Amino acid sequence: MKLIDVYRLAIQTGIEHDLRPKEMIDRILEKEKARYDSLNEEERSYFDMERLWNPYGDTRLSYGDGDLDVKRLMWGIDIEIGEVLLADRLREKGERIDGIVGHHPLGSSKIPFPEVIDIQNELYHGYGVPYNMIEGMMGSRMAEVKRGVHPSNYNQAVDAAKLLDIPIMNIHAPADNCVEDFLSKGIEKESPTYVSDIVDYLMSIEEFKIGARYNCRPLIAVGSPSDHCGKVVIKMNGGTSSPKDIYSKLEMSGIGTVVGMHFPENHIEEARKHNIRLVVSGHMPSDSLGVNLICDVWEKAGVDVIPCSGLIRVSRN
Repeated sequence: MKLIDVYRLAIQTGIEHDLRPKEMIDRILEKEKARYDSLNEEERSYFDMERLWNPYGDTRLSYGDGDLDVKRLMWGIDIEIGEVLLADRLREKGERIDGIVGHHPLGSSKIPFPEVIDIQNELYHGYGVPYNMIEGMMGSRMAEVKRGVHPSNYNQAVDAAKLLDIPIMNIHAPADNCVEDFLSKGIEKESPTYVSDIVDYLMSIEEFKIGARYNCRPLIAVGSPSDHCGKVVIKMNGGTSSPKDIYSKLEMSGIGTVVGMHFPENHIEEARKHNIRLVVSGHMPSDSLGVNLICDVWEKAGVDVIPCSGLIRVSRN
Protein backbone atom coordinates (compact mmCIF):
# COMPACT_ATOMS: atom_id res chain seq x y z
CA MET A 1 0.00 0.00 0.00
CA LYS A 2 0.98 3.63 -0.43
CA LEU A 3 1.79 5.58 2.72
CA ILE A 4 -1.14 7.95 2.22
CA ASP A 5 -3.54 5.01 1.76
CA VAL A 6 -2.34 3.39 4.98
CA TYR A 7 -2.84 6.70 6.79
CA ARG A 8 -6.30 7.26 5.31
CA LEU A 9 -7.29 3.69 6.23
CA ALA A 10 -6.51 4.45 9.89
CA ILE A 11 -8.65 7.59 9.81
CA GLN A 12 -11.50 5.78 8.07
CA THR A 13 -11.35 3.05 10.73
CA GLY A 14 -11.58 5.76 13.40
CA ILE A 15 -14.64 7.27 11.71
CA GLU A 16 -16.33 3.86 11.59
CA HIS A 17 -15.90 3.53 15.38
CA ASP A 18 -16.69 7.18 16.23
CA LEU A 19 -19.58 7.52 18.67
CA ARG A 20 -20.82 10.52 16.68
CA PRO A 21 -23.14 9.86 13.74
CA LYS A 22 -21.55 10.05 10.28
CA GLU A 23 -23.80 13.01 9.44
CA MET A 24 -22.23 15.02 12.28
CA ILE A 25 -18.71 14.26 11.05
CA ASP A 26 -19.74 15.25 7.52
CA ARG A 27 -21.02 18.58 8.87
CA ILE A 28 -17.67 19.22 10.57
CA LEU A 29 -15.87 18.70 7.26
CA GLU A 30 -18.41 20.85 5.40
CA LYS A 31 -17.81 23.71 7.84
CA GLU A 32 -14.06 23.47 7.23
CA LYS A 33 -14.67 23.58 3.46
CA ALA A 34 -16.84 26.68 3.88
CA ARG A 35 -14.16 28.29 6.05
CA TYR A 36 -11.49 27.53 3.45
CA ASP A 37 -13.65 28.97 0.65
CA SER A 38 -14.07 32.21 2.61
CA LEU A 39 -10.32 32.81 2.98
CA ASN A 40 -8.24 35.08 0.80
CA GLU A 41 -5.18 33.76 -1.03
CA GLU A 42 -2.71 34.65 1.72
CA GLU A 43 -4.85 33.10 4.48
CA ARG A 44 -5.26 29.94 2.39
CA SER A 45 -1.48 29.50 2.35
CA TYR A 46 -1.65 28.82 6.12
CA PHE A 47 -4.71 26.57 5.98
CA ASP A 48 -4.19 22.93 6.99
CA MET A 49 -5.61 21.18 3.92
CA GLU A 50 -6.02 17.92 5.82
CA ARG A 51 -8.96 19.54 7.62
CA LEU A 52 -11.01 19.13 4.42
CA TRP A 53 -11.12 15.34 4.80
CA ASN A 54 -9.71 14.43 8.23
CA PRO A 55 -12.04 15.32 11.15
CA TYR A 56 -9.37 14.67 13.80
CA GLY A 57 -7.06 17.60 14.59
CA ASP A 58 -4.88 15.34 16.76
CA THR A 59 -3.92 12.98 13.91
CA ARG A 60 -1.52 13.97 11.13
CA LEU A 61 0.99 12.66 8.60
CA SER A 62 3.71 15.13 9.57
CA TYR A 63 6.46 14.05 7.17
CA GLY A 64 6.79 11.63 4.26
CA ASP A 65 6.03 10.99 0.60
CA GLY A 66 2.46 9.76 0.36
CA ASP A 67 3.33 7.68 -2.72
CA LEU A 68 5.91 5.61 -0.82
CA ASP A 69 5.20 1.87 -0.85
CA VAL A 70 4.69 0.69 2.73
CA LYS A 71 4.94 -2.85 4.09
CA ARG A 72 6.29 -2.40 7.63
CA LEU A 73 5.88 0.42 10.15
CA MET A 74 7.22 0.94 13.66
CA TRP A 75 4.47 2.11 16.05
CA GLY A 76 4.90 3.38 19.60
CA ILE A 77 2.60 5.11 22.07
CA ASP A 78 5.04 8.02 22.51
CA ILE A 79 7.51 8.90 19.75
CA GLU A 80 10.43 11.13 20.62
CA ILE A 81 13.94 11.51 19.20
CA GLY A 82 15.03 8.27 20.88
CA GLU A 83 12.45 6.25 18.96
CA VAL A 84 13.43 7.95 15.69
CA LEU A 85 17.06 7.00 16.30
CA LEU A 86 15.94 3.47 17.22
CA ALA A 87 14.16 3.14 13.88
CA ASP A 88 17.27 4.35 12.06
CA ARG A 89 19.47 1.90 14.02
CA LEU A 90 17.15 -1.00 13.18
CA ARG A 91 17.32 0.00 9.53
CA GLU A 92 21.12 -0.09 9.74
CA LYS A 93 20.85 -3.63 11.09
CA GLY A 94 18.77 -4.70 8.10
CA GLU A 95 15.22 -4.38 9.46
CA ARG A 96 12.67 -3.02 7.00
CA ILE A 97 11.00 0.01 8.54
CA ASP A 98 9.13 2.18 6.04
CA GLY A 99 8.00 4.75 8.58
CA ILE A 100 7.29 5.61 12.20
CA VAL A 101 3.85 5.92 13.78
CA GLY A 102 3.13 7.54 17.11
CA HIS A 103 -0.11 7.41 19.06
CA HIS A 104 0.11 10.63 21.05
CA PRO A 105 0.12 13.88 19.06
CA LEU A 106 3.36 15.13 17.54
CA GLY A 107 4.40 17.48 14.76
CA SER A 108 1.50 19.21 13.04
CA SER A 109 -1.08 17.49 15.28
CA LYS A 110 0.42 18.65 18.60
CA ILE A 111 -1.01 22.18 18.81
CA PRO A 112 -4.52 21.39 17.41
CA PHE A 113 -5.06 18.26 19.52
CA PRO A 114 -7.31 19.96 22.14
CA GLU A 115 -9.96 20.30 19.40
CA VAL A 116 -10.95 16.64 19.83
CA ILE A 117 -12.27 17.49 23.31
CA ASP A 118 -15.51 18.13 21.40
CA ILE A 119 -15.97 14.35 21.10
CA GLN A 120 -16.65 14.30 24.85
CA ASN A 121 -19.72 16.47 24.29
CA GLU A 122 -21.40 13.61 22.44
CA LEU A 123 -20.24 11.04 24.99
CA TYR A 124 -21.80 12.81 27.95
CA HIS A 125 -24.87 13.95 26.03
CA GLY A 126 -25.47 10.29 25.20
CA TYR A 127 -25.63 9.60 28.94
CA GLY A 128 -28.20 12.31 29.53
CA VAL A 129 -26.21 15.48 30.25
CA PRO A 130 -27.74 18.44 28.35
CA TYR A 131 -25.63 20.16 25.70
CA ASN A 132 -25.90 23.55 27.40
CA MET A 133 -24.21 22.15 30.52
CA ILE A 134 -21.49 20.27 28.63
CA GLU A 135 -20.52 22.90 26.09
CA GLY A 136 -19.89 25.62 28.66
CA MET A 137 -17.57 23.38 30.65
CA MET A 138 -15.80 21.88 27.63
CA GLY A 139 -15.19 25.26 26.00
CA SER A 140 -13.22 26.54 28.97
CA ARG A 141 -11.36 23.21 29.28
CA MET A 142 -10.38 23.32 25.61
CA ALA A 143 -9.04 26.87 25.98
CA GLU A 144 -7.05 25.82 29.06
CA VAL A 145 -5.45 22.86 27.25
CA LYS A 146 -4.69 24.97 24.17
CA ARG A 147 -2.83 27.48 26.33
CA GLY A 148 -0.92 24.65 27.96
CA VAL A 149 0.18 22.92 24.75
CA HIS A 150 1.01 26.05 22.73
CA PRO A 151 4.56 26.48 24.13
CA SER A 152 5.49 22.82 23.41
CA ASN A 153 8.42 21.82 21.19
CA TYR A 154 5.90 20.24 18.82
CA ASN A 155 8.25 19.33 15.95
CA GLN A 156 11.15 17.79 17.87
CA ALA A 157 10.65 14.17 16.77
CA VAL A 158 9.52 15.23 13.28
CA ASP A 159 12.67 17.29 12.75
CA ALA A 160 14.77 14.24 13.66
CA ALA A 161 12.77 12.05 11.27
CA LYS A 162 13.24 14.59 8.46
CA LEU A 163 17.02 14.62 8.96
CA LEU A 164 17.04 10.82 8.70
CA ASP A 165 14.41 10.85 5.91
CA ILE A 166 12.00 8.57 7.76
CA PRO A 167 8.25 9.18 7.25
CA ILE A 168 6.43 9.94 10.50
CA MET A 169 2.75 10.19 11.43
CA ASN A 170 0.56 9.81 14.48
CA ILE A 171 -2.88 8.23 14.96
CA HIS A 172 -4.60 9.45 18.13
CA ALA A 173 -8.40 9.97 18.15
CA PRO A 174 -9.07 7.19 15.59
CA ALA A 175 -7.40 4.65 17.91
CA ASP A 176 -9.14 6.09 20.99
CA ASN A 177 -12.46 5.78 19.14
CA CYS A 178 -11.71 2.09 18.64
CA VAL A 179 -10.92 1.31 22.28
CA GLU A 180 -13.91 3.32 23.55
CA ASP A 181 -16.25 1.51 21.18
CA PHE A 182 -14.74 -1.91 22.01
CA LEU A 183 -14.99 -1.48 25.79
CA SER A 184 -18.44 0.17 25.69
CA LYS A 185 -19.86 -2.76 23.75
CA GLY A 186 -18.06 -5.20 26.03
CA ILE A 187 -19.44 -3.63 29.20
CA GLU A 188 -22.93 -3.52 27.70
CA LYS A 189 -22.68 -7.24 26.91
CA GLU A 190 -21.22 -8.16 30.31
CA SER A 191 -23.81 -6.05 32.19
CA PRO A 192 -21.72 -5.82 35.40
CA THR A 193 -23.39 -5.59 38.80
CA TYR A 194 -20.43 -4.71 41.01
CA VAL A 195 -17.32 -2.59 40.48
CA SER A 196 -15.25 -5.76 40.75
CA ASP A 197 -17.11 -7.14 37.70
CA ILE A 198 -15.71 -4.25 35.63
CA VAL A 199 -12.16 -5.07 36.73
CA ASP A 200 -12.76 -8.76 35.96
CA TYR A 201 -13.99 -7.85 32.47
CA LEU A 202 -10.91 -5.72 31.79
CA MET A 203 -8.68 -8.53 33.01
CA SER A 204 -10.27 -10.88 30.47
CA ILE A 205 -8.69 -8.79 27.67
CA GLU A 206 -5.16 -9.73 26.58
CA GLU A 207 -3.67 -6.21 26.63
CA PHE A 208 -4.70 -5.79 30.28
CA LYS A 209 -3.39 -9.24 31.20
CA ILE A 210 0.00 -8.35 29.74
CA GLY A 211 -0.08 -4.94 31.44
CA ALA A 212 -0.76 -6.70 34.77
CA ARG A 213 2.40 -8.77 34.30
CA TYR A 214 4.28 -5.44 34.34
CA ASN A 215 2.43 -4.49 37.55
CA CYS A 216 -0.03 -2.20 35.74
CA ARG A 217 -3.34 -3.76 36.74
CA PRO A 218 -6.68 -1.96 36.48
CA LEU A 219 -7.44 -0.33 39.82
CA ILE A 220 -10.42 1.09 41.65
CA ALA A 221 -9.59 4.73 42.43
CA VAL A 222 -12.94 5.59 44.04
CA GLY A 223 -15.24 2.99 45.58
CA SER A 224 -14.72 -0.61 46.59
CA PRO A 225 -14.97 -3.94 44.72
CA SER A 226 -18.28 -4.80 46.39
CA ASP A 227 -19.99 -1.50 45.45
CA HIS A 228 -22.79 -1.65 42.90
CA CYS A 229 -21.43 -0.06 39.73
CA GLY A 230 -24.76 1.23 38.38
CA LYS A 231 -24.72 2.75 34.90
CA VAL A 232 -21.15 2.69 33.52
CA VAL A 233 -19.48 5.34 31.33
CA ILE A 234 -16.42 4.31 29.30
CA LYS A 235 -14.34 7.46 28.80
CA MET A 236 -11.31 6.78 26.60
CA ASN A 237 -11.49 9.58 24.05
CA GLY A 238 -11.48 13.35 23.73
CA GLY A 239 -7.77 14.06 23.93
CA THR A 240 -7.51 14.87 27.64
CA SER A 241 -9.36 14.82 30.95
CA SER A 242 -12.80 16.39 31.24
CA PRO A 243 -13.42 19.34 33.58
CA LYS A 244 -13.85 18.05 37.14
CA ASP A 245 -17.32 19.64 37.25
CA ILE A 246 -18.60 16.86 34.98
CA TYR A 247 -19.15 14.55 37.99
CA SER A 248 -21.98 16.63 39.43
CA LYS A 249 -23.72 16.45 36.03
CA LEU A 250 -23.14 12.69 35.74
CA GLU A 251 -24.60 12.19 39.22
CA MET A 252 -27.77 14.03 38.13
CA SER A 253 -27.91 11.80 35.03
CA GLY A 254 -27.82 8.60 37.09
CA ILE A 255 -24.26 7.51 36.29
CA GLY A 256 -22.67 5.20 38.87
CA THR A 257 -19.18 4.46 37.52
CA VAL A 258 -16.70 6.01 35.08
CA VAL A 259 -13.94 3.88 33.53
CA GLY A 260 -10.96 5.82 32.17
CA MET A 261 -7.32 5.36 31.24
CA HIS A 262 -6.25 7.73 34.04
CA PHE A 263 -7.73 10.48 36.24
CA PRO A 264 -6.18 13.65 37.76
CA GLU A 265 -6.20 13.82 41.54
CA ASN A 266 -8.85 16.59 41.58
CA HIS A 267 -11.18 14.26 39.63
CA ILE A 268 -10.84 11.62 42.32
CA GLU A 269 -11.78 14.14 45.01
CA GLU A 270 -14.74 15.40 42.97
CA ALA A 271 -16.01 11.91 42.14
CA ARG A 272 -16.04 11.05 45.84
CA LYS A 273 -18.19 14.11 46.55
CA HIS A 274 -20.79 12.88 44.07
CA ASN A 275 -20.66 9.17 44.94
CA ILE A 276 -19.35 8.14 41.52
CA ARG A 277 -16.98 5.19 41.37
CA LEU A 278 -13.83 5.52 39.25
CA VAL A 279 -12.03 2.59 37.64
CA VAL A 280 -8.57 3.25 36.15
CA SER A 281 -8.09 0.85 33.27
CA GLY A 282 -4.42 1.74 32.72
CA HIS A 283 -2.92 4.06 30.13
CA MET A 284 -0.60 1.79 28.11
CA PRO A 285 -2.93 -1.25 27.98
CA SER A 286 -5.91 0.93 27.01
CA ASP A 287 -4.03 2.86 24.34
CA SER A 288 -2.57 -0.41 23.07
CA LEU A 289 -6.02 -1.95 22.64
CA GLY A 290 -7.18 0.94 20.46
CA VAL A 291 -3.95 0.97 18.45
CA ASN A 292 -4.13 -2.81 17.96
CA LEU A 293 -7.59 -2.59 16.43
CA ILE A 294 -6.13 -0.31 13.73
CA CYS A 295 -2.99 -2.46 13.40
CA ASP A 296 -5.28 -5.42 12.70
CA VAL A 297 -6.91 -3.51 9.84
CA TRP A 298 -3.47 -2.68 8.45
CA GLU A 299 -2.36 -6.28 8.90
CA LYS A 300 -5.26 -7.50 6.78
CA ALA A 301 -4.19 -4.99 4.12
CA GLY A 302 -0.63 -6.38 4.11
CA VAL A 303 1.12 -3.90 6.43
CA ASP A 304 3.01 -5.24 9.46
CA VAL A 305 3.73 -3.29 12.65
CA ILE A 306 6.80 -3.44 14.86
CA PRO A 307 5.68 -2.39 18.37
CA CYS A 308 7.83 -0.10 20.52
CA SER A 309 7.57 2.59 23.20
CA GLY A 310 4.79 1.12 25.31
CA LEU A 311 2.69 -0.54 22.60
CA ILE A 312 1.53 -4.00 23.66
CA ARG A 313 0.90 -5.61 20.27
CA VAL A 314 -1.92 -8.18 20.25
CA SER A 315 -3.37 -9.32 16.94
CA ARG A 316 -7.02 -10.37 16.71
CA ASN A 317 -6.76 -11.55 13.10
